[in-house]
Amino acid sequence: MWRRVRRRPSALAAAAVLALLVLLALAAPLLSHLTGQDPGAYHDDLVDSARGGVPLGSFGGISADHWLGVEPGTGRDLFTRLLYGARISLLVALGAVAVQTAVGVGVGLAAALGGRFAGRLIGLTTDVMIALPMLVIGIALTAVVPPDFPRPLLLILLIGLFDWGGTARMVRAQTLALRGLDFVDAARLSGGGGTLRIARRELLPSLAAPVITIAAIKVPTAMVAEASLSFLGVGVKPPTPSWGQMLSSAQTWFRADPAYVLLPAGLLFVTVLAFTVLGDAVRTALDPREGSRLRVGTGKESKA
Repeated sequence: MWRRVRRRPSALAAAAVLALLVLLALAAPLLSHLTGQDPGAYHDDLVDSARGGVPLGSFGGISADHWLGVEPGTGRDLFTRLLYGARISLLVALGAVAVQTAVGVGVGLAAALGGRFAGRLIGLTTDVMIALPMLVIGIALTAVVPPDFPRPLLLILLIGLFDWGGTARMVRAQTLALRGLDFVDAARLSGGGGTLRIARRELLPSLAAPVITIAAIKVPTAMVAEASLSFLGVGVKPPTPSWGQMLSSAQTWFRADPAYVLLPAGLLFVTVLAFTVLGDAVRTALDPREGSRLRVGTGKESKA
């Protein structure tokens, strides 16, 4: 798979961008210490109170101490807040994808191997979960969940437990196609164990490629969902920074300080685009038929 992925310059560029972003997010405390800036520290002397809190200076208050300027109204350092916001966005996205992949694989296998009645019941449940509006449920949960409940964990559970329907459908379809193949029949006839053992030893390895593919494609979707929920006030609470939360507070400053809107929005766009490009490259690399079609379409079948 790696050999196929590295043949695509766009995939390598996307992987480099994501690696740099992850490295910066992990090094956020170190970079905050090196710059001498605390993401939660207020600097009232860096904003113009007469103009409602607009940062002093050009381009949002960029200076040698504040590399990307300061936050309007509070004067908090924007560079460190973006780094810590990346930690929240990546943590929530990857955690949610892990939850929905685990749930989707389990439900899909149960629907395919559990008999006709179980398959219909699980299929109906999957349809209901897909139809549920996650954003509306997330807003409703804010009135039920205790205020001291960790918001990143709440976002992970909310996105993960309400967005596994597509994974479950894919796993069910693939399992139904695989369970009638010769290697599965051979394992069953040779006394290779019960349904769970056959699913673990025979079916799951064959499902690895499509599961990895759909998980890679789900990561940018989870990032957008986290940003949307934080934008609506369901996500992390101040002073903990988040890209979606920053976009929510920036909507009143887009005329006075465009940089405060463009920086988190641009980072979110670049990250989602990189994950999408890399996910598409992984999908192509794990699908030999797709690779064959690409080679035929470009006239490189003789070099395959």
